[in-house]
Amino acid sequence: MPQHVPSSLHPPVARMAQHPSALPPPPRRVVFLAHRDLHNPAAGGSELLVDKLADGLTRLGHQVTLLCGGPASSLGSARAGGAPVRDYRVVSAGGEFGHYLRARSAFARQVGETDLLVEVCDGMPYLAPLWHRGPTLCLVNHVHTDLWKMRFGGPLAPAARIGRRLEHWALAGAAQHRGLLVAVSPSTAHALRAIGVQRDRIRVVHNGVEEPGPRAERSPEPLFVAVGRLVEYKRIDLLLRLWERVRPVTGGRLVIVGDGPERERLEQLAGPGVEFAGHVSEAEKHRLLCAAWLLLHPSAVEGWGLVVTEAAARETPSIAFDVPGLRDSVVDGETGVLAAGESSFAAAWCTLALSGHRRELMGKAARDRAARYRWDRTVRQFRAVAAEAVRGWVP
Repeated sequence: MPQHVPSSLHPPVARMAQHPSALPPPPRRVVFLAHRDLHNPAAGGSELLVDKLADGLTRLGHQVTLLCGGPASSLGSARAGGAPVRDYRVVSAGGEFGHYLRARSAFARQVGETDLLVEVCDGMPYLAPLWHRGPTLCLVNHVHTDLWKMRFGGPLAPAARIGRRLEHWALAGAAQHRGLLVAVSPSTAHALRAIGVQRDRIRVVHNGVEEPGPRAERSPEPLFVAVGRLVEYKRIDLLLRLWERVRPVTGGRLVIVGDGPERERLEQLAGPGVEFAGHVSEAEKHRLLCAAWLLLHPSAVEGWGLVVTEAAARETPSIAFDVPGLRDSVVDGETGVLAAGESSFAAAWCTLALSGHRRELMGKAARDRAARYRWDRTVRQFRAVAAEAVRGWVP
């Protein structure tokens, strides 16, 4: 299976995946320490990745616990839409932000001994290697370097500078100076290298997708879909501005799937032909991805861009900006288009909307590429890195 990253960034993963007999014994008891669980209304791609890893490891016989900020689902409860929670344990360490301060005590009280602690570094660190007396592994979706300014601007700029420095210190400094880090894409691996993480400590494990199952019908009328949490860095406001330039050319509808703190402002900015679907079920999301002519992804940065691969599995090409993460999940000119700026994004949008044959070719290429990324492969690769992290730990 080809890897889209220099092999020097993750040689043990590739070697172990090809030769299972070379694997050291994997850790039996694994704890994930993360901001949210998948049941949280604000959950996104990071939470889905952790859920798939935790569920996959559980199916392989591991004892898995997720320690996260509340609200958190409990074993045996049900998710929205009636889907059951996975068979791993979920423990709340407190509120959305307070749990960062309580993580250590909650771990001691409610979790106890474990063979591996996986810290999901999603901006604000837990600094787990400084207080956990055992093997740790850091899972990184993307480095938030420029996002701190976007999230905390104006009078909150000092908070952005503090957050940025703390994140960089946690990833490249004393907090993680001996452990391994898992990056979800070559872009994230390079971002880690840029802040000083040694190359030989980085392993790349890509996101996966489910087996797609039967396709739903493609919309006979132009339908364009954007999927994601409605927060600043997803830049849906930019997409709404571009829609005003594209709509007179293409007609049709633009459907925004997802919810978040930006929704009210975005609804006020939206012009004709825009629909806000809010949070939808997995089945409805995939129906829309099948029906869509194009997936539009205007985000400023991603770790990978999971929805791009989900759309690709449904033979729907994507238009995105040439930014970290999305330049990994979109093959420019083959499975979609990577735009250099707003004008080229709008031009690609119009061009592909008016060329059904080119969209079809891109959709088939996207489907073939997505077939190389499945969750069972992701779990196997992560399991190999987890075993390596335990084997290499020195008290």
